[in-house]
Amino acid sequence: MHLPPRLAALTALTSLAALAFTASPDPAEAQEAAQSGDLSVLSYNVAGLPLGLGDGDPETNTPIIGSRLGSYDIVHVQEDFNYHAALYAADDHPHRTATSGGVPFGDGLNTLSDMPFEDFERVKWDDCASGSGDCLTPKGFTFMRARLAEGVWVDLYNLHTDAGSDAADIAARAKNLAQVSAFMAERSAGNAVIVYGDTNTRYTRTGDGIAAFAAGNGLTDAWVELVRGGDAPDEGDEALVCEDATVDATCEVVDKVLYRSGDHVKLDAGQYRNDHAAFRDGSGKNLSDHYPIAVDFSWSTGGDFTLSDQFGGPHGDFFTDVDDLDAGDAARVLRLRSGERIDRIGVTLADGTVLDHGGSGGSLRELTLAAGEYPTALRVCQAQHDGHTRIFYARFTTSTGRTLEGGTATGDCATFTAPSGWQIAGFHGRAAAAVDKIGVVYTRR
Repeated sequence: MHLPPRLAALTALTSLAALAFTASPDPAEAQEAAQSGDLSVLSYNVAGLPLGLGDGDPETNTPIIGSRLGSYDIVHVQEDFNYHAALYAADDHPHRTATSGGVPFGDGLNTLSDMPFEDFERVKWDDCASGSGDCLTPKGFTFMRARLAEGVWVDLYNLHTDAGSDAADIAARAKNLAQVSAFMAERSAGNAVIVYGDTNTRYTRTGDGIAAFAAGNGLTDAWVELVRGGDAPDEGDEALVCEDATVDATCEVVDKVLYRSGDHVKLDAGQYRNDHAAFRDGSGKNLSDHYPIAVDFSWSTGGDFTLSDQFGGPHGDFFTDVDDLDAGDAARVLRLRSGERIDRIGVTLADGTVLDHGGSGGSLRELTLAAGEYPTALRVCQAQHDGHTRIFYARFTTSTGRTLEGGTATGDCATFTAPSGWQIAGFHGRAAAAVDKIGVVYTRR
């Protein structure tokens, strides 16, 4: 939620004054406190095609749209093409994606967020059909990981699939959704996910396959869940379209919000809305040829694990040990392979489970823990190598003060410290031949 400019300025001044007299909260304390929260999302195709290519008036409407996005935490927009600057100029979300360009260079997909995000990536569709002009610009989907709190992340997908209803369009759209599914299986395994955007699909249209897409990825459609009581329309049924004068949440639209919980973060959809009334001009006309679809979520984390943030660069393969850990699991051997940089990091648990991440280079160093001894902190440093940010240094510290270190310390470092009553038991981050990005997973002692 955003404050009016004058109130925001006053609040900022008050906050600065408070900071002068109040010490920053201990990272461990802040981490334990952030166990639940709320998240509001909006999907809106803003119809930003150049004048003459669409039926609307984006030059007039785009600034109005931008000025009305502030009450939503994370907004995905589609067709944000040639009037992108006007959209952003009227909005004050602090974290926003850079445009990929207007027609015919950009994909029209952007995100405006109150929450910081990492690992942003644009992916072009492998297939398109030319019947509705889908091949004239590089449409596709975007991926990002939004930070809800310390160590609490949700994977967000923004997409705009192939339009049209002829056989070629339906076939291309099915391939688009399959491409997202494959990407999600690789990048988001075990993670909380929200997919929202212009799917160009209807449950009632034969061949669209949106129900299969949801089921195959463990996703719940917020509209199906909250408006239809979990009963999705069947393929071949009469389309649930409405006249604009009578539109409400019961009408099916192609703009959808689908979600799932993860191993660490639980998502619950509390409200689904077609917020069309908030996006009309003075004469009551819609500001776009699509409706703005909003969903309010609550999120929470379980009591068995807590995670740190990550430190490092956006390279390598994603990994997390959350799915391999049980409540109370404890490390018995700490392990580093390193030379100039950290090639590999890992632990062996008390039950013999090995959790290793990275490559096989460098020299191996291990520290076997004594009975009752546990890792309390991990300090890591990053630097550039071949144009990539990688982890150059790591040092474990245990409850008895012993350490295990490797690599080369730099001036850009972070320390993960276990909250009271917790211990380091695993990791999450990115790695390939070396460790590119690292965070820790804590279990209760």
